[in-house]
Amino acid sequence: MIDVPSTAATSAPVVCLIVDDLEENRLALSALLRRADVEVRAAGSGVEALDLLLVHDVALAIVDVQMPEMDGFELAELMRGSERTRRVPLIMVTAGAHDQHRMFKGYDAGAVDFLYKPIEPHVLKNKADVFFELYRQKRQLERELVERTEMLRVNEMFAAVLGHDLRNPLNAILTSAELVKVARDERMLAEIAGRIASSGRRMSRMIQDMLDLARARLAGGIPVACAAADLDTLVRRTVDEHRVAFPDRRVEIASSGDLAGTWDADRLSQLASNLIGNALVHGRSEDPVEVCLDGSRPERVTFVVSNGGAIDPAALPRIFDPFRGGDRSGGRGGLGLGLYISQQIARAHGGRIQVEPPRNGRTVFRVELPRHGA
Repeated sequence: MIDVPSTAATSAPVVCLIVDDLEENRLALSALLRRADVEVRAAGSGVEALDLLLVHDVALAIVDVQMPEMDGFELAELMRGSERTRRVPLIMVTAGAHDQHRMFKGYDAGAVDFLYKPIEPHVLKNKADVFFELYRQKRQLERELVERTEMLRVNEMFAAVLGHDLRNPLNAILTSAELVKVARDERMLAEIAGRIASSGRRMSRMIQDMLDLARARLAGGIPVACAAADLDTLVRRTVDEHRVAFPDRRVEIASSGDLAGTWDADRLSQLASNLIGNALVHGRSEDPVEVCLDGSRPERVTFVVSNGGAIDPAALPRIFDPFRGGDRSGGRGGLGLGLYISQQIARAHGGRIQVEPPRNGRTVFRVELPRHGA
């Protein structure tokens, strides 16, 4: 699953690295270049500089040539030898006499510019601003590439659903419509009408799941409208609906504590339906599905759903990814979006959902929600 960088991440200050063995030079250059959108990191040696380069993404490095132990040329060669730092723009600075050989050596080591002390502040500031802006543009292009890749991915998902998953219930509706023409009694008509209604509901559920996916991936999350609600009431209503849909299965529910809060009741009902439906479809039929609600803590409530049978450990790291192969969570004939959408609903409320390690041969999903949703 691709994570789109947040706006805050892409608007963070750019980092400028200053490497000079003299503290007064580091202080002067830092004062010249530091501002709200530029963070200056200073190193007193090449070794310190390499340590900083391992931690920070640097937009520009300004390196003094004449340093003990590791001079600027050696540092530049080490930077160019690392995949992480080889593309960092490098301006070399020296107090030595003008020497064409040293200048060309600096360029050969990978420097983009070579300056002699005393440095004209206005010149250095303007040069640095050019590289800061280039770095910002590069970061913006990377963000746009990720966003467009994500949009393409979602479009491909929509195309796959339209071309494959929706075809099955649509064919069932069309076939049933043909059978209506030859139906000979009311009982047969009633069966056909039930089949059409069931297929229509299945298509509606798929379309809603796709819309929720698009909202979560492209709009920054599923929107919620929070109001006073009782978790016990809405979960029991959902359990009753599943008991009707699965008359041969047992669903046991237990609740304790205060389960009132401020949430989007419709979204939490959807979350509960996805988890309970997933447990009924994938759990062992001879074991009950257990639902437990705990409102004993003042700041949050807990909602747990467990079923017989264990999830393949190899599937656990991607259990909440959309369109997981072989997983049709959330009910019969779904799209494998149930757990992903449940995760997004929990996050929209400021909560979280996790699958716990199997215990006693049972799979356990735990949802924790702040008593007052985000």
